[in-house]
Amino acid sequence: MAAAAQAVAEAQQPTMEELATAAGISLRTLYRLFGSRQALLGELDHEPAPSSTERILEAALELVGQRGLAELSMDDLAGQAGVSRATLYRLFPGKTALFRALIQAYSPWEAVAGIIEAAPDAPPGELMPKIGEALAGALAGRTGLLLRMVFEMVKGDPDTAEGIQHSLGRGLPDLINYLGRQMAAGHLRRMHPILALQLLAGPIVAHLITRPLAALIGFNRPQEEVIDQIVEAWLRTMAPDKQQ
Repeated sequence: MAAAAQAVAEAQQPTMEELATAAGISLRTLYRLFGSRQALLGELDHEPAPSSTERILEAALELVGQRGLAELSMDDLAGQAGVSRATLYRLFPGKTALFRALIQAYSPWEAVAGIIEAAPDAPPGELMPKIGEALAGALAGRTGLLLRMVFEMVKGDPDTAEGIQHSLGRGLPDLINYLGRQMAAGHLRRMHPILALQLLAGPIVAHLITRPLAALIGFNRPQEEVIDQIVEAWLRTMAPDKQQ
């Protein structure tokens, strides 16, 4: 933490890579410990001014969630982010580059990769609650973006497809491999690991999407409590048959 604090003092807007280097740890470890650059800087009691990149990504998150990537106007994005068109294209040469950065910034997969790397052989009862928290934490408040991604994938938008494909190189394969190993070891019910992941992610996404509606009819349980119950139900469902 002291090394990271020094890096903050020496640079106005240090990146996570710079902070990891200063602290002498891997980038994955830094993400596992703090989850995001904002959280780390908060621990250091440092309130950062948003950089141009951060402002663009925050504006893109809102606009893509509203309109989708195909209908996104780069001029509107520059205006909402408060940057020039030249700055926007210097940082993100096109929609594919923008969408890749957007997914990387708000995707849970970096955190998932860090969780599995820290304890690759941990039992499901220990590791999967952390995975559930990572998925919910990354998707909370961003279900509009998630739904738009699904809709545009169905429509066959090439920028969306390429951006999503690029984001799946880390985290998701790690989780699929972990589930497969646990099934092979007899710790989880045998099925295709992707189906097992869908059985976990589906209820989490459904809860986040319907949470505002549920609140209108009196269901106001804390998100962490709900996610814990979803993971517990998943673990019961995935318990191996005694005959396996």
